Amino acid sequence: MAVTVAVPRETAPGEKRVALVPEVVSKLTKSGVRVLIESGAGDAAFYTDSAYAGSGAEITKDRRALYADADVLLAVQPPVPEDVGLMKPGAILVGFMNPGRSVEGARAMKEKGVSAFALELVPRITRAQSMDALSSQSTIGGYKAVLLAANQSPKLFPMLTTAAGTIRPAKVLILGAGVAGLMAIATARRLGGMVEAYDVRRAAGEQVRSLGAKFLELQIDAEGAGGYARELTPEEKVKEQAMVNEAVSQADAVITTANIPGRKAPRLITKEMVSKMKPGSVIIDLAAETGGNCELTRAGDTVVVNEVSIVGPVNLPGQVPFHASQMYAKNLQSFLGLLIDQQGKMINNFDDEILKGSVLVMNGEIKHAQTKELVEGKK
Repeated sequence: MAVTVAVPRETAPGEKRVALVPEVVSKLTKSGVRVLIESGAGDAAFYTDSAYAGSGAEITKDRRALYADADVLLAVQPPVPEDVGLMKPGAILVGFMNPGRSVEGARAMKEKGVSAFALELVPRITRAQSMDALSSQSTIGGYKAVLLAANQSPKLFPMLTTAAGTIRPAKVLILGAGVAGLMAIATARRLGGMVEAYDVRRAAGEQVRSLGAKFLELQIDAEGAGGYARELTPEEKVKEQAMVNEAVSQADAVITTANIPGRKAPRLITKEMVSKMKPGSVIIDLAAETGGNCELTRAGDTVVVNEVSIVGPVNLPGQVPFHASQMYAKNLQSFLGLLIDQQGKMINNFDDEILKGSVLVMNGEIKHAQTKELVEGKK
C-alpha cells in the first residue's frame, strides 16, 4: 500500500514557510506516494492550492482528517501537543523538533506512540549533505542578516566616488564562519562592504579568505566533533575577547552567528564592548533565539544602547519563505528517500546511520538523550 505523506499548515506565530513545494510534490506523487496538503499551507510562501493540486496533491480543509490519514507528516516547526493528539499511533513526523526546548511536544509524542525525526540532528556526513536543513536555512539567515544590517545602518555599505566626494566603505565584522557566517560574508562583499571575519576554527580561515574577507587570526584551534566548534577554555576566552573587542569597536556593522548545538549561545559581545562602538553602529545577532551572542540582545526586539542598535531577529528564513521553503522541501525529499522506497512504500528498516542519528522518538520511546532527560527526568 502506498505511503500517505501529509503537510499541515504551519500555525507558529510568524512562520510563513511550508514543508513541501509543488515541484517536490510532483516528484513524490510520480513515485507512487499519496500527498495530502492542508488548504492554505503554502499561501504565505506564495505556493497556491491550485499549484499543489496541479502537482498531484490532494487538498483538504479538514486538519483532523489530514493528521488521521498520514503515515508520514512533514512540518517546519516542532509539533504542539494538540496536533500530536490527532496523529495515528505508529505515524512518523519529520521536521525541526527543537530538541531540548520543545518538551511538551516530545512528551505528547511519547504518550501517543508515534515516531519523530529531528532534522537538527542529521549527522554532518557527506551522504547527508542534501538533507542538511540547518545549513540550507542558515544560508538564508546569513543573507538576510546583512540586508537587515544595511537597512538599519545610517551608512552606505559600498565605497562611492561622486561629485560630492568619496564615501568610504562600511566596515562589516562577521563573528562565526559557519554556513550563515560565510553567506553573510559573501553578501556583505556583494554590497561593497570591507569585511572581516572571525571563527575559533582555524580551518575556517581559508574559506573566509576565499570570499575576499580578512580573517582575524588567533592561535586557537577549537574545531570539535562533526565540524562544529568546541567550547573554549577560560584562557582561550580571554585572548579571544581582547581581539574581538578591538574588531567590534572599529566595525560599522557586526553580524554574530556563533552557536553550539544543544547549548546556550556563546557570549561574544559584552555591554562594555558595545559602549566602545561608534554611534550608529549595528549588531545583528543571529543567535538571539538561543540566548544571544551579545549580552544586550533581546530575541525579537531591537535594543538601542549608546546609539548602537542591537537587533535580535527571530526566524529569518521565515522572512524569505518562497526560497526557504523550496530549499527545505528538497532537504525533506532527500530524507524521505530513507523512509520510502521507489515504489512509494514504507521502508521499515531504520538501521541507516542518518536515521539513527536523527531519531528523536521511536514508537513512543524517546531516543534523544537530552530530550529524554528533560521529559522523564534523570534515572
